[in-house]
Amino acid sequence: MIRRRAFLGGLGACLSGCASVPTGGGIWGREVLAVAERYRLHRWRPTVANVFHGEDAFGVRVDTPDTSYRPPGKRPGWWNPGETNVGIPYQWGGFDTPESFDRKVAAGFAAGDVYTPLKRKLLYDGVSRKACGIDCSGFISRCWGLPRAYSTRELQGLCEPLGEFARMRAGDLVNKHNVHALLFDRWLDPGKTQFVAYETGSEPTWKVLRHAIAVSYVAGKGYRPFRYRAMA
Repeated sequence: MIRRRAFLGGLGACLSGCASVPTGGGIWGREVLAVAERYRLHRWRPTVANVFHGEDAFGVRVDTPDTSYRPPGKRPGWWNPGETNVGIPYQWGGFDTPESFDRKVAAGFAAGDVYTPLKRKLLYDGVSRKACGIDCSGFISRCWGLPRAYSTRELQGLCEPLGEFARMRAGDLVNKHNVHALLFDRWLDPGKTQFVAYETGSEPTWKVLRHAIAVSYVAGKGYRPFRYRAMA
């Protein structure tokens, strides 16, 4: 079944100007997907110290997507303290590697931080320095081996537009400027109407996911396909 859901997105604004294309050797699509799988299948064991709902020491509102997070009418949390959980959680503005995420969890950081309209308004001021995880554009940046987190406004500046979704191949970007980003995995049908993608920050769960999506859905929402210029 192809999901129809709202894309919530990650940190979408560039405050530092135009993107520049990193130089160096190319990266293969299979390498990109291998990084994505590490995020999706990462196993970690939090404690109650990693649960946080309130303002951090810098006045930034944080809500971890643990099972105690169940606000009325909103998507609930999923991870449990004291248990082994699978998948790195979404964090607004997050750019952790699996290794840095584990270190921060061990140090008592908040494990994840859900998206809110207020965070979208605050942009970088809504990023908590006391939380850990990954957001949609940070995830793409890590999978591509970029030196920093590029926003959804910047990512397409590192790419060539593909024009047609049918041209997508492993490791390509499906992006909506200043909204959200997905990582293309593979096609599901010969007609190239449905594909599998990785993303984080979208329903049903606040973590890195891999699931099926219809081309008609993303195209109808204004998303466009791109290829990273350093892709081999």
